[in-house]
This record gives sequence, structure tokens and C-alpha cells, in this order.
Amino acid sequence: MDNLTSHTETAKSQQKRNIQESIIGILYGIIEILLAFRLGFKLLGASPDNEFVRGIYTITQYIVGIFEDMFSRTTTSGSGTTAIFEPATLISMLIVALIVWGLMKVIKPRVSNRYARNEYTGNSYHEK
Repeated sequence: MDNLTSHTETAKSQQKRNIQESIIGILYGIIEILLAFRLGFKLLGASPDNEFVRGIYTITQYIVGIFEDMFSRTTTSGSGTTAIFEPATLISMLIVALIVWGLMKVIKPRVSNRYARNEYTGNSYHEK
């Protein structure tokens, strides 16, 4: 007598994270953190004579310098500190985010979810 057996497996296969995505993500995080520190230091009126603050300003100046003349800075003087609102830092944070988003769209594969379906059919003969 013929016995027909059938078995179907369906599994969702996840794509491996691309090494380029990881590198871009790490660089993006570092740049955004540095820009956020710059914005916070300017808003709080941190002393540019401090080595750490000066280092952050120096590193981020290459990115922020491109957008500095778009809008004027707003300055408020308090007791011993001068707080500065620098729109160029916010604009550079936004532009960097848009560039990274575009890069991720180019690098990321077009198909995000893949399903694999395997069907097995076999004949087995049993004598009774």
C-alpha cells in the first residue's frame, strides 16, 4: 500500500546586519553626541578656556562652520556666564541626520522580510 507523506516548513529568514550600516551608525552616533555636547555647552555658557570644552568646539567646528552665517546667534549674559544659542549646531545636526538616512537607504537591501518555504513529499511503502 502506498502512503504519501507531505511536510511543509515556512520560516522567516532575517538578513544579517551589514557591516557598512554598523560603521555608519556608530559614526553618526559619535557625531550627534559631539554636536549635542556643543549645543549644551553653548546654551549653558561653558567656559571655552576649559580643555574639554575647547576640544569639543574644535572637533565640531568643521561641521558647524559650514552653517554659521545662515542665522545669527542669540546671546544672553548672566552672572559670570554668557549663554549662546547657536542655530548652526541644530542645522548641522539635522543635515547630518538626513545624510546618514540617505546613506542607509542606499546601503540597505531592498527586501527586508524574506520567507522560505520548503515542501517535502515522500513515498513510503508499508506491508501489512
